[in-house]
Amino acid sequence: MSSSSADELSPRESFLLERASVALNRFDDETPEIYRRPIDLPAQVQDWVAGWGGRSLFLTGGIGVGKTHTAWKTCRRWLEAQYGPGQPWQGSPVIKTFRSTALFDALRPDAPEGEGRTLSKQLQRVDLLFIDDLAAARPSTWTQERLFEIFDERYIRRRPVIITCDVLPNQLSEVTGPRVASRLAEMCGNSIVLLEGRDRRQGVAA
Repeated sequence: MSSSSADELSPRESFLLERASVALNRFDDETPEIYRRPIDLPAQVQDWVAGWGGRSLFLTGGIGVGKTHTAWKTCRRWLEAQYGPGQPWQGSPVIKTFRSTALFDALRPDAPEGEGRTLSKQLQRVDLLFIDDLAAARPSTWTQERLFEIFDERYIRRRPVIITCDVLPNQLSEVTGPRVASRLAEMCGNSIVLLEGRDRRQGVAA
């Protein structure tokens, strides 16, 4: 009678391990080269990854303190955690990342027919949405309405977002509209992280 080692993986465990490896490698390939360098995540961010429970994350701070780099690494850590012990069977989690200026451009009313609406619906459903430098976008009534559609659905379904911004959620009304700013403040709750320090771009690589 043959016996198996305690370290031997079951077929399901082997499949999950392979699936995690494929997903993480795909995300690494999509990560801009400048944000692939290892960094330490703040303790509050690590706590968010460990027990986010549907809560969103808001990273704020001055120019060049590492908000975007931190967000990319947080997305990867979040993705890795979805394959950890005790996680329910969820398929492969989907992450979408956008700079705010590119997102607002894609949602504009003169975008190719149907593309803006299709994107809005997609971003309502993805497992994690990361929008970088939210206050940098120039809003219009149209884009604010599309942004409300995205955030309202994610708010209702408790689907998390990661935002980087140089102002706080309650100061975003001019960009996002007051309805989105209100929802975002509640979605993030206490998960608002202030990153401090010097501008990393001053004389060194970002």
